Amino acid sequence: MGLVGRSGIIPISHTQDTAGPIARTVADAAILLTAISGADANDEATRAGEKQFGQDYTRYLDPQGLRGKKIGIARKYFGISYLVDPVFESTLDVLKRAGAELVDPVEMPSQRIGGNESTVMQYEFKHGLNAYLAWLGESAPVKSLEEIIAFNNAHAERELIFFGQQIFESAVEKGPLTEKEYTDALAACRRISRDEGIDALMDRYELDAVFCPTFGPAGPTDPINGDHTLGGFSSLPAVAGYPHITVPCGNVFGLPVGASFWGRAWSEPLLIAAAYAFEQLAAARTAPRFLPGVEFSSSGGPQA
Repeated sequence: MGLVGRSGIIPISHTQDTAGPIARTVADAAILLTAISGADANDEATRAGEKQFGQDYTRYLDPQGLRGKKIGIARKYFGISYLVDPVFESTLDVLKRAGAELVDPVEMPSQRIGGNESTVMQYEFKHGLNAYLAWLGESAPVKSLEEIIAFNNAHAERELIFFGQQIFESAVEKGPLTEKEYTDALAACRRISRDEGIDALMDRYELDAVFCPTFGPAGPTDPINGDHTLGGFSSLPAVAGYPHITVPCGNVFGLPVGASFWGRAWSEPLLIAAAYAFEQLAAARTAPRFLPGVEFSSSGGPQA
């Protein structure tokens, strides 16, 4: 948070969400991060990142980037499925071969964030979206979250066929960002995710980074029952506003799964080096084949 300006990005939660590079390789991601990081006069969060600006992140693409690094294994986020777990277990050998010292497992701090994070999101979504629409000026066909809700209701046969707008409706009831409910929830999120969370974990085990599965393989789009996930990880660094990089580590029936490195605020150089070294040794990325679909035979194997 604060490394990349967010002008022009439709906001959800300004204390939790930011832009980042998506690329085929860690090297490409480093090039892109170098290009997009920097000050943004319209994003106060970038004031905190001033000391980080001007870096060339490609400098940290070190094939020896894991050698001698102390990496915590967050097994709390393993156990995704009997198909996925062997993929992640094999990644530990990659870390060892890369010269990392593993602390396996690390005991994750208690994360009592859920309700507070939802409260923060609802307040910030209303505030951020209304500010974004005002920034667009006359070019915006709607001027507020209230008008978006009204538009969806007026065109329910098109806009609300598969999904409701319960989050919109709960967010629109929230007041300004000065309300005690919001300030208390935000303070709790920061304390639990930072002081009592990532920072405490890193201090306790003297870690350079933490490693765990990102998510299981992607599920099919299902507008009726909603998203299907087998579990995974991303919320803790997002709530903290700390860096998190994911890199391919294997495949399940042709669907890629990723492994995550994450850690303290402003540890992008270390995480890029670790992810790059892992990527070079694991060589797990496979080019997508853009199959029309996957069917399973009676024997259980996938067939294109």
